[in-house]
Amino acid sequence: MSEIGLGLAALGRPAYINLGHADDLGPQRGPDDLRARTEQVLDHAYAAGVRYFDAARSYGLAEDFLGGWLRSRDPEDVTVASKWGYTYTAGWRLDAEQHEVKDLGAGTLRRQLAETREHLGSWLRLYQIHSATIESGVLQDAEVLGELAALRESGVAIGLTTTGPRQADTIDAALATGAFDAVQSTWNLHERSAGNALGRAAAAGLRVVVKEAVANGRLTDRAAPPELAAAARERGVGADAIALAVVLAQPWAGVVLSGASTPAMLDSNLRARELDLGPDFLAELAEPADDYWERRSQLSWT
Repeated sequence: MSEIGLGLAALGRPAYINLGHADDLGPQRGPDDLRARTEQVLDHAYAAGVRYFDAARSYGLAEDFLGGWLRSRDPEDVTVASKWGYTYTAGWRLDAEQHEVKDLGAGTLRRQLAETREHLGSWLRLYQIHSATIESGVLQDAEVLGELAALRESGVAIGLTTTGPRQADTIDAALATGAFDAVQSTWNLHERSAGNALGRAAAAGLRVVVKEAVANGRLTDRAAPPELAAAARERGVGADAIALAVVLAQPWAGVVLSGASTPAMLDSNLRARELDLGPDFLAELAEPADDYWERRSQLSWT
């Protein structure tokens, strides 16, 4: 069965592109404030049965927060994943012109792996290329693939995350290399274009992790389309639970990430585990991939 994991994109830094993010975090967003909030959400998640936790070098201090929580709680049976390829550059400013910079070269991999090791140590189980694309050339970079193969030999699983309207092409190219143990992709009620490729990845033995299941807030009560809002009312849950439940119903889904930044939001997300919906539920909400990604690119950091 699929499980719900927790992604830390909205917790490790003061600004993110989720709808309503500023309201969720409130005005107190200093590093100490977000550390306390992150530990609160992690404690709540673990108590609720969440065992998969996903961070990245570009998520501000997310690895630092997660590593501190792991060392102080020493939880059992957890899988810890992180990503390399983006560098956080906002300096904790909400109004930064640029919040992160992408570089998928081998030098960045070596530097960021050392940083990740410093924060997560032996807890690290899966290390992923952050937002691999066909255009980036990273899947043909022999030096990067060599570094990842060496890390894999040490016992850390290797994965990639995908982005953009050509996710399916990226997934198939990654499968052709034989270099990966997991793939993390965007799939939700609006953006379904990677589904068949994710099925091929699962059939090849890769763990499939799904991100952005609520489309950065577009599939929550804050912005739910009428059809989704009606389905949620009928079942007495939030729109987010419906959206997550449909992803959980996909036969290829291994882990579906919640991006919750409050315990209440996480509780609402976890209601998805109570629902039995078919994989094609609300299929009419699907959008052309190009349209979806263009709309996502216009979301503001708040």
